[in-house]
Amino acid sequence: MFPKPIETRGSGAVLRYQLILPIALIIWLLPLIAIFLTSIRPGSDINAGNVFGWPSDFLLLENYKAVFTESKAWLYLKNSFRITIPTVIISVALSCLAGYALSVYRFRAALPLFFIFVAGNFVPFQILMVPVRDFSVQTGLYDTITGLVLFHAAFQTGFCTLFMRNFIKALPHELIESARIEGVGEFKIFFYLVLPLVRPAIAALSVLIFTFIWNDFFWATVLIQGDHGLPITAGVRSLNGQFVSQWHLVSAASLLAAVPPVLMFFIMQKHFIAGLTLGASKG
Repeated sequence: MFPKPIETRGSGAVLRYQLILPIALIIWLLPLIAIFLTSIRPGSDINAGNVFGWPSDFLLLENYKAVFTESKAWLYLKNSFRITIPTVIISVALSCLAGYALSVYRFRAALPLFFIFVAGNFVPFQILMVPVRDFSVQTGLYDTITGLVLFHAAFQTGFCTLFMRNFIKALPHELIESARIEGVGEFKIFFYLVLPLVRPAIAALSVLIFTFIWNDFFWATVLIQGDHGLPITAGVRSLNGQFVSQWHLVSAASLLAAVPPVLMFFIMQKHFIAGLTLGASKG
């Protein structure tokens, strides 16, 4: 059912694996390498057609400094954090509460409600563009960071609830029943018993949602009109002027925009892997 570990195969298979893996890794990293080389080359190279060749000069500090001096990169980065962090907190908090209710309590509407949460994940978000924009205009949330945060939280809560409900449901129900017999209240059971047990799952979910929201470009473009609320993913467009394309600065800004999710993953890597493998084995 599962492939055999490479160590258990013959020496020929191990040698082929050791030869092919570095080549495959380099091919996979080629786009990132190309973007990095573009970010440190002068703009004259791109204008002369030297896009994929060796840079004529290395302007690492100059180009990355120009990202902040020739654009509102600091504002865009601050907006990204103002959008992403509240969305993660709201989505994860609501999903923990909803997941606990759907997995622990027995009531007739539990399964239909769960199906509604699941069904929302299959709706293509592009078809929601017009109604969401109209609703945000009518409620005064259009072109505001608050409106973008509330929309992201509403859209991500369905997936988060599906994620947390499955993890909480895998916990031994006898632990909750024992706490109830001892007279512990439901909120104390949730905060002091359930949440510590699913902490790896919460960490894994936080990393996923942080990455989803931080990398969003579509909804930031649809719901935000001015520079005051644009995140870094949409704000890098300002580095391209009306008549001059500064792709070396756009590449540098794109790499800077990718740093926070990568750091988030490496900081939470231990908890992320533990959360994804939680409940994978028994005994």
